Amino acid sequence: MSLTALRPRPSAARTASAAPAPGRKPRSSVVLLVFVLGLLSATSSLATDLYLPAFPSIAADLGATQSQVQLTLTAIMIGLAVGQLAIGPMSDRWGRRGPLLVGVAVFTLSSLACAVAPSVEALSVLRFVQGLAAAAGAVISRAVVRDTFDGDDGARFFSRLVLLVGLAPMLGPMLGGQLLLVGSWRLIFVALAVAGLVNLAFVFFGLPETLSREQRGQRGQRGRGSLRVLVRLLLDVRFIAPSLIMALSFAMTFTYISAFSFVSHDEFGTTPQQFSLIFGVNSLGMVLGNQVNAALIGRMDTSRRLLAGLVGSLASVGVLAALALTGGASLVSVTAVLFVMMFCTGLISPNATTLAIAGQPASVAGAGSALLGTLQFAIGGGLAAVTGMGEGGQASIVSMSGVMLATAAAALAVFVVQAYLGSARRSARV
Repeated sequence: MSLTALRPRPSAARTASAAPAPGRKPRSSVVLLVFVLGLLSATSSLATDLYLPAFPSIAADLGATQSQVQLTLTAIMIGLAVGQLAIGPMSDRWGRRGPLLVGVAVFTLSSLACAVAPSVEALSVLRFVQGLAAAAGAVISRAVVRDTFDGDDGARFFSRLVLLVGLAPMLGPMLGGQLLLVGSWRLIFVALAVAGLVNLAFVFFGLPETLSREQRGQRGQRGRGSLRVLVRLLLDVRFIAPSLIMALSFAMTFTYISAFSFVSHDEFGTTPQQFSLIFGVNSLGMVLGNQVNAALIGRMDTSRRLLAGLVGSLASVGVLAALALTGGASLVSVTAVLFVMMFCTGLISPNATTLAIAGQPASVAGAGSALLGTLQFAIGGGLAAVTGMGEGGQASIVSMSGVMLATAAAALAVFVVQAYLGSARRSARV
C-alpha cells in the first residue's frame, strides 16, 4: 500500500487541503503512519545515540577532553531546541511537508560535514546545525499526530510511536559499536547521512499533508502573532506543567546518555561494544514501559500513569545515588537500576506529551510541539552538561547520579504543584 493511503479522503489526495476525517483510522494506515513518523522521530535519537560508544575515540583522535566531547552532544541538543521553536510555527503556517523536506535534506548534508570535521570545535558547530535540521522530524511528527488523533487515541498512538522510536537508543549504540570495528568514528556520521536520505525519500514520495489550507489560514499571522501564541502557551498551566515535567525527566535520562559512556569506561572498564550492549538492554526497559503504558490506557487515567512513572524514576535514581555515595556500585547493580529508571521513563514520555499537546487546538499544534521540544532539549541538554564540570572535566558516577536525582525530584515536584493548583481551582469554583 502506498503511503499516500494515509490521506483521509480522495479530495485531500487531489488538493492536500482537506482535514483528516474524524473517527478511527484504518489499521493499515495507522501502521504506515507509525512507521514513517517513527523513522523521522528516531533520526534525532540516532543522531545523539549512534556515536556514544565513540566518545573515548573522538577525544583521542581530536585531542579533546571529555567535557569538550560531551559538549558536541549538548550542541545538538541546543540545535534541536532552537530548531523546534522556529520550525513548529512554520509548519502551522505553511503546512507540514515543506519544512520537513528542507529539514531532512539539511540533516543529510550536515551529517556528511560532521564526518570530515577537523576539530572538536568544528564538530560542535556542525552538530548544532545537525540539531537544527533534525528538529523538523521531531516537532512535525508530533504535530502530525495532533492533526490526526485526539484524546486516548493520541496517547495510544504516541505509545506505538515511542515503541519504534525506542529502538533507536536501543539499537543505535549497538550499531555504532559495530561500526567502530570496521572504521573510525567518522563512519558513524556517514551512516547518519544514509539514514537522512532514506527519510527524505519516504517524506518526498509518500507522506501526505495533514494540515488543511483552512487551518493554515487560521494561523496566517506572522512575527508578533506567533510570539503571542508562544506566550499564551507558556502561561497555560495545562501546557507548561507537563512540558516542564517532560523536560526535567528528559534531563534525567539525557544525563545518563551523555555521561555513562565515560563512566562505564573509566570506572568499570567496559569496551565500546560492552557499553553498547548495556545501553541497548537499558533502552529495552523504556520500550517495555511504553507497552505497559499502552496496556493501561482505559484502565488508569493519564495523570495517574504519569505519576507512577515519576515516582518510579525518583526511587530508582535514589538507589543509584546511594550506591554511588557508599561505594557499592558495580556494573551489574548500576545496569539493573538504570533499567528500572528507563522503564519508568517509558511511562512518563507519552503521558506528559499527551497532557501538554491534547489540550491545545490543532491550529497551534506545531507551536505547542515546538515549545515542548525546545524546553525538553534546552533544559535536558543544559542540565546534563553539569556532569562534566568537575575537576579535569571528568564525569563520574557520583556527578551523574547527583544530577539525575535532582532532576527526577524536580519533575515530581512540578507534578505535585500542578495537582495542588488544579485542586485549588476546583474548590474555588465549588
